[in-house]
Amino acid sequence: MNKALRQTVIAGNWKMNKTRPEAKELIEAIKPLAEKADCGVVICVPFTNLETAVELTKGTNIKVGAENVHFEKSGAFTGEISADMLTEIGVEYVIIGHSERRQYFGETDETVNKRTKAALAAGLKPIVCVGELLWERECGITEEIVARQIKLDLFDVSAEDVKKTIIAYEPVWAIGTGKVATSEQAEEVCKLIRDTLAKLYSQEVADAVTIQYGGSMNPSNCEELLAQPDVDGGLIGGASLKAEQFGVLLNAASK
Repeated sequence: MNKALRQTVIAGNWKMNKTRPEAKELIEAIKPLAEKADCGVVICVPFTNLETAVELTKGTNIKVGAENVHFEKSGAFTGEISADMLTEIGVEYVIIGHSERRQYFGETDETVNKRTKAALAAGLKPIVCVGELLWERECGITEEIVARQIKLDLFDVSAEDVKKTIIAYEPVWAIGTGKVATSEQAEEVCKLIRDTLAKLYSQEVADAVTIQYGGSMNPSNCEELLAQPDVDGGLIGGASLKAEQFGVLLNAASK
């Protein structure tokens, strides 16, 4: 982490978990843990929990995010949610291009780019996910894959808007598998992301962008990961569903 240059952010990705009563219970448990956190705190919840989360976090330092957004403002897109619909109820962040969206729902770098631009235009702060498959890492092309994703996902996004964007590096082979990139592997790719941003924009822009690690960050490994100079927080899956564990991550990111 380098808090002198950019904000450290811990963002929970609840995925398809928690009914509204369950969401309320978890949020109430997180609130006192987040109160003194010296980092950004975000909970990205299912669409059905957004209004509950926004209402319960009013007056706190917890920000609410959605887990997806469509790139059109309105129209015949059954089952989709627009950026304006999210901002209208008080949502501030949105996850875009998560590997599960890419794997199961056919999202591509082109649609990630369109969603990112739509989110920014509406005033949302995107958390754009990039990362390589296990086969791609074994083939030694992690650098090419991740750099390509950055270039495509942020195509035609201005420098000022990139500063409002969080990049989450999530090695696909480490999501929900219990496998975790070593701190050295995480730093290597997060630095690659920053170096790519510097080439596309400038070093000043690259230094301002928060780059998270996503991929089974938990209480046992968070301090080592967050000690890396280019790891500015985490996009947290399983550990975000347990208030005590999420609190440990907030404490680590606050140091």
